[in-house]
Amino acid sequence: MLVWLTMAGILVIDRLIKIAVMAYLIPNETKVMIPQVFHLTLVFNPGAAFGLMAGWTWIFVVTAVLVLLGIIYAQFRLMIENRFIRLAMGMIGGGALGNLLDRILTGKVIDYLDFRLWPFIFNFADSMIVIGTALLLICFFRQEQKTSGKML
Repeated sequence: MLVWLTMAGILVIDRLIKIAVMAYLIPNETKVMIPQVFHLTLVFNPGAAFGLMAGWTWIFVVTAVLVLLGIIYAQFRLMIENRFIRLAMGMIGGGALGNLLDRILTGKVIDYLDFRLWPFIFNFADSMIVIGTALLLICFFRQEQKTSGKML
Protein backbone atom coordinates (compact mmCIF):
# COMPACT_ATOMS: atom_id res chain seq x y z
CA MET A 1 0.00 0.00 0.00
CA LEU A 2 2.89 2.35 0.77
CA VAL A 3 4.13 2.13 -2.82
CA TRP A 4 0.74 3.12 -4.27
CA LEU A 5 0.14 5.94 -1.78
CA THR A 6 3.61 7.35 -2.34
CA MET A 7 3.26 7.07 -6.10
CA ALA A 8 -0.14 8.77 -6.10
CA GLY A 9 0.99 11.50 -3.72
CA ILE A 10 4.05 12.31 -5.80
CA LEU A 11 2.03 12.35 -9.01
CA VAL A 12 -0.53 14.76 -7.49
CA ILE A 13 2.16 17.06 -6.04
CA ASP A 14 4.07 17.02 -9.34
CA ARG A 15 0.96 17.89 -11.37
CA LEU A 16 -0.08 20.69 -8.99
CA ILE A 17 3.39 22.26 -9.03
CA LYS A 18 3.60 22.06 -12.83
CA ILE A 19 0.13 23.60 -13.24
CA ALA A 20 1.07 26.43 -10.86
CA VAL A 21 4.42 27.09 -12.54
CA MET A 22 2.81 27.15 -15.99
CA ALA A 23 0.15 29.59 -14.73
CA TYR A 24 2.83 31.80 -13.15
CA LEU A 25 5.52 31.78 -15.87
CA ILE A 26 5.74 31.84 -19.64
CA PRO A 27 8.27 29.54 -21.35
CA ASN A 28 11.89 30.53 -20.69
CA GLU A 29 10.85 33.16 -18.14
CA THR A 30 12.84 33.24 -14.90
CA LYS A 31 11.70 34.47 -11.48
CA VAL A 32 14.41 35.00 -8.90
CA MET A 33 13.59 33.31 -5.60
CA ILE A 34 17.03 33.47 -3.95
CA PRO A 35 19.44 35.65 -5.96
CA GLN A 36 22.34 33.74 -7.50
CA VAL A 37 21.10 30.50 -5.87
CA PHE A 38 17.56 29.52 -6.85
CA HIS A 39 15.25 30.66 -9.64
CA LEU A 40 12.05 29.32 -11.12
CA THR A 41 12.55 28.98 -14.88
CA LEU A 42 9.93 27.35 -17.08
CA VAL A 43 11.40 25.20 -19.84
CA PHE A 44 10.03 22.33 -21.87
CA ASN A 45 12.61 19.54 -22.10
CA PRO A 46 12.26 17.34 -25.20
CA GLY A 47 14.97 14.95 -24.05
CA ALA A 48 16.11 13.00 -21.04
CA ALA A 49 17.99 14.36 -18.07
CA PHE A 50 19.86 17.55 -18.96
CA GLY A 51 18.19 17.66 -22.38
CA LEU A 52 20.10 14.66 -23.70
CA MET A 53 18.60 12.68 -26.60
CA ALA A 54 16.06 15.35 -27.58
CA GLY A 55 13.40 14.02 -29.92
CA TRP A 56 13.57 10.43 -28.67
CA THR A 57 10.27 10.70 -26.80
CA TRP A 58 9.21 7.15 -27.64
CA ILE A 59 12.28 5.73 -25.84
CA PHE A 60 11.43 7.68 -22.69
CA VAL A 61 7.80 6.60 -22.84
CA VAL A 62 8.81 2.93 -23.23
CA THR A 63 11.39 3.25 -20.43
CA ALA A 64 8.84 4.82 -18.05
CA VAL A 65 6.30 2.10 -18.86
CA LEU A 66 8.91 -0.61 -18.23
CA VAL A 67 9.86 0.97 -14.89
CA LEU A 68 6.20 1.11 -13.87
CA LEU A 69 5.63 -2.50 -14.96
CA GLY A 70 8.70 -3.51 -12.92
CA ILE A 71 7.27 -1.79 -9.85
CA ILE A 72 3.89 -3.44 -10.36
CA TYR A 73 5.59 -6.83 -10.79
CA ALA A 74 7.66 -6.31 -7.64
CA GLN A 75 4.57 -5.36 -5.68
CA PHE A 76 2.58 -8.43 -6.62
CA ARG A 77 5.27 -11.09 -7.03
CA LEU A 78 7.99 -10.26 -4.53
CA MET A 79 7.56 -10.21 -0.79
CA ILE A 80 9.20 -6.89 0.01
CA GLU A 81 8.90 -6.17 3.72
CA ASN A 82 11.29 -3.23 3.93
CA ARG A 83 9.28 0.01 4.17
CA PHE A 84 12.15 2.06 2.77
CA ILE A 85 12.31 -0.09 -0.36
CA ARG A 86 8.55 0.32 -0.80
CA LEU A 87 8.87 4.09 -0.28
CA ALA A 88 11.73 4.25 -2.80
CA MET A 89 9.72 2.30 -5.36
CA GLY A 90 6.80 4.68 -4.88
CA MET A 91 9.06 7.70 -5.30
CA ILE A 92 10.57 6.32 -8.50
CA GLY A 93 7.15 5.28 -9.84
CA GLY A 94 5.52 8.62 -8.98
CA GLY A 95 8.32 10.56 -10.63
CA ALA A 96 8.22 8.32 -13.70
CA LEU A 97 4.43 8.77 -13.93
CA GLY A 98 4.72 12.55 -13.61
CA ASN A 99 7.23 12.85 -16.43
CA LEU A 100 5.41 10.23 -18.52
CA LEU A 101 2.21 12.26 -18.27
CA ASP A 102 4.10 15.34 -19.48
CA ARG A 103 5.48 13.43 -22.45
CA ILE A 104 2.03 12.08 -23.35
CA LEU A 105 0.31 15.47 -23.01
CA THR A 106 2.97 17.78 -24.48
CA GLY A 107 5.72 15.60 -25.96
CA LYS A 108 8.13 17.28 -23.52
CA VAL A 109 8.81 17.34 -19.80
CA ILE A 110 7.99 20.52 -17.86
CA ASP A 111 11.06 21.65 -15.90
CA TYR A 112 11.29 24.63 -13.57
CA LEU A 113 13.75 24.11 -10.67
CA ASP A 114 16.76 26.24 -11.57
CA PHE A 115 19.51 26.10 -8.96
CA ARG A 116 22.20 28.44 -10.20
CA LEU A 117 24.85 26.30 -8.50
CA TRP A 118 23.94 23.54 -11.00
CA PRO A 119 23.77 24.19 -14.75
CA PHE A 120 20.58 22.18 -15.38
CA ILE A 121 16.87 22.83 -14.84
CA PHE A 122 14.76 19.95 -13.52
CA ASN A 123 11.46 19.26 -11.75
CA PHE A 124 9.95 17.63 -8.65
CA ALA A 125 9.40 14.32 -10.48
CA ASP A 126 13.08 14.19 -11.46
CA SER A 127 14.01 14.82 -7.82
CA MET A 128 11.81 11.97 -6.64
CA ILE A 129 13.34 9.57 -9.17
CA VAL A 130 16.87 10.49 -8.06
CA ILE A 131 16.10 10.42 -4.33
CA GLY A 132 14.11 7.19 -4.68
CA THR A 133 16.94 5.54 -6.62
CA ALA A 134 19.50 6.66 -4.02
CA LEU A 135 17.29 5.30 -1.21
CA LEU A 136 16.85 2.01 -3.07
CA LEU A 137 20.61 1.66 -3.57
CA ILE A 138 21.26 2.41 0.10
CA CYS A 139 18.71 -0.23 1.12
CA PHE A 140 20.25 -2.82 -1.19
CA PHE A 141 23.76 -1.96 -0.01
CA ARG A 142 22.75 -2.27 3.65
CA GLN A 143 20.93 -5.54 2.96
CA GLU A 144 24.02 -6.87 1.22
CA GLN A 145 26.12 -5.89 4.24
CA LYS A 146 23.74 -7.73 6.57
CA THR A 147 23.73 -10.91 4.49
CA SER A 148 27.49 -10.95 4.01
CA GLY A 149 28.13 -10.16 7.68
CA LYS A 150 30.33 -7.22 6.81
CA MET A 151 29.18 -4.07 8.53
CA LEU A 152 31.17 -0.89 8.00
